[in-house]
Amino acid sequence: MSRKYVIIDADEVASVDFSQVAETSANTVRYNVYPAGTKTFVKFDGDTPAFLEGKTQYSHSEILTILAGPEWTPENPE
Repeated sequence: MSRKYVIIDADEVASVDFSQVAETSANTVRYNVYPAGTKTFVKFDGDTPAFLEGKTQYSHSEILTILAGPEWTPENPE
């Protein structure tokens, strides 16, 4: 069983059932940097939680590639 990752809009965080994903609360998710704070992602193992059904799922290597891009990583990290 492999971990899956799903990118969601920031306004969807309120609908996340944190008992079904690896993050523990809205305070522990990582938001994109451009445009700032408009998207985040959650990760889960096993069956897809109902609130994530129909959304694109990514593997670990796929999400790492996405997160390395300019939308998620600052151009000049300090």
